[in-house]
Amino acid sequence: MQLLFLIETLFIFNGSLKEYSTRSVCVCFRAAMATAPYNYSYIFKYIIIGDMGVGKSCLLHQFTEKKFMADCPHTIGVEFGTRIMEVSGQKIKLQIWDTAGQERFRAVTRSYYRGAAGALMVYDITRRSTYNHLSSWLTDARNLTNPSTVIILIGNKADLEAQRDVTYEEAKQFAEENGLLFLEASAKTGENVEDAFLEAAKKIYQNIQDGSLDLNAAESGVQHKPSAPQGGRLTSEPQPQREGCGC
Repeated sequence: MQLLFLIETLFIFNGSLKEYSTRSVCVCFRAAMATAPYNYSYIFKYIIIGDMGVGKSCLLHQFTEKKFMADCPHTIGVEFGTRIMEVSGQKIKLQIWDTAGQERFRAVTRSYYRGAAGALMVYDITRRSTYNHLSSWLTDARNLTNPSTVIILIGNKADLEAQRDVTYEEAKQFAEENGLLFLEASAKTGENVEDAFLEAAKKIYQNIQDGSLDLNAAESGVQHKPSAPQGGRLTSEPQPQREGCGC
């Protein structure tokens, strides 16, 4: 409420948010954020990778909205979703980047691999070509993420058993040989969708607890929630400023 009041006052007395007004709003926003209650302890960055049409966007939508999109449009570039889950009594906010599977977008989407704590690598159990391309996706994931990134292999469209073209056993063997977690899931029915995101989060949290994931590393893909100053008051320490803004 205090932030909204400040913005409204600046509009009334200044007519428009010029440089000074913008700086005031940014400082006030930082103040509000410093005292805002957070209902999660960590942020984990996820990416979803795999060929076009394997159901990456549908998995994300099922996970975040608990709904199935029958006509999922192909992702152009990247899409984004969030959800808070509980792992070992800790609230974890997942920030999930759904990347396009078309080759023409690979140069763009590769930039989102950096700093990913978890990666869902998806193939379609009814299309062997999507399974055959996993080695390429895995190479990108290994080269562009950090060594501690948790990768889980997801065989999507498990509801289409009659059209299966990739056996569970061979996919499981591929996962074991490459040190990956593995699940088959269905974005349509919701089967194992929650578990796919949860199992990766559990492994990331375990890595934090045993010290194998360094939270101070820039590429860890994990952020601890910001801590409010003692007594809920703002500190008066100067903050580095960007041009035209006090943020």
